[in-house]
Amino acid sequence: MDYVSTRNAAPAVGLGQAIAAGLAPDGGLYVPAELPPPRALQAGPDLARTTATLLAPFFAGDALAAKLPAICAEALDFPVPLRPLATPGDHVLELFHGPTAAFKDVGARFLAACLARLRRGAERPLTILVATSGDTGAAVAAAFHGRPGLRVVVLYPDGRVSPRQAHQLGCFGGNVQALRVAGSFDDCQALVKQALNDAQLQAQVPLSSANSISLGRLLPQMSYYAHAALAHHAATGRELNFVVPTGNLGNALAAVLARTQGVPLGRIVLATNANRVLPEYFDGGPYLPRASLATLANAMDGGAPSNFERLRWLYRGDDAALRASFTAMAVDDAAIRATIAARHARHGEVFCPHTATAVHVLETLRAQGVEGDWAVAATAHPAKFEAVVEPLVGPVPVPPALAALLARPAHARPLPPDYDALRRHLLA
Repeated sequence: MDYVSTRNAAPAVGLGQAIAAGLAPDGGLYVPAELPPPRALQAGPDLARTTATLLAPFFAGDALAAKLPAICAEALDFPVPLRPLATPGDHVLELFHGPTAAFKDVGARFLAACLARLRRGAERPLTILVATSGDTGAAVAAAFHGRPGLRVVVLYPDGRVSPRQAHQLGCFGGNVQALRVAGSFDDCQALVKQALNDAQLQAQVPLSSANSISLGRLLPQMSYYAHAALAHHAATGRELNFVVPTGNLGNALAAVLARTQGVPLGRIVLATNANRVLPEYFDGGPYLPRASLATLANAMDGGAPSNFERLRWLYRGDDAALRASFTAMAVDDAAIRATIAARHARHGEVFCPHTATAVHVLETLRAQGVEGDWAVAATAHPAKFEAVVEPLVGPVPVPPALAALLARPAHARPLPPDYDALRRHLLA
């Protein structure tokens, strides 16, 4: 299978080349030249085997194809359970059982397993450049830590991630460097994109990306939706609808792509925080990227969702058809706090701020009379956001993998939101 740029000004490449590059030379995002047709699928006995079957057509013809089962087995060795909520017909898909307690572990570990195989024998190390609003950077750092021939540079907005997120980002050392940027996530993302498009820099320092602009991150995220929906359909005969908390649109786009492959997914509803770019667009307004607002659900603080370009490509630029296919709802900080507190008081359930946005949207849908089986994508363990969650529900036990990371010393280097400063750092 060939992969092309969303901007149609770059040559088609194979999957391995698209994964290694991260961003297309014309600044666009890589997408399949044609999506594989829908097919009959069944859930495997575990996430790794479901993923290998689901992604096989996307790897067809590439050198990585024969290695796909081993990549999946290495990367996806933790559970993603679908659990019932206290409210009838509602479920939560727990995506936070990986090493950094966030759903980003799925894509980051898969990408690392791919690049480790692609880069074997390379003369120069590859630098993975990643902007993070919280969880992505730690997942990427953990996935690539200690891998020969690969280094990671993480940019995060100083003061706009939770204390435990910041500690995770700086606790690895070795081939992982953390840069705390005096700006927003959008500033971090813009710096990463500028570096990836700097041909002179790339000639001296080979770069790739591990944000959701990377196909190596995006494609495996289809897997947990497929695994849950296929198992649910086999058990009940019913489709599973999803509410997906989203900021950069990668997690939501993965659900959409899974549905194109024949996975029995029903509606996909987007939950955002107070950054309203997507809800305003899906309500009929123009798509207007803007500076992001800082919220309690900080990993979703984005004012220019990168994967919107891929979503538009999927709908061939037809804004009317795209708007007709989705609902997006914004949830402010007051509603996030109220949802966390109320669900714990009524049902003993504890959610991170991001998952709480989706739970609030699901409650709104139910109040509007929406029926069917629904699941919320639970994107992070609530212990990562103790400053928000614990004042509302009391102490939250820290999972062992997260506790081990928090016990390590951490350090991050300050960086102004200036491209020349980043360029100098990468060259050094």
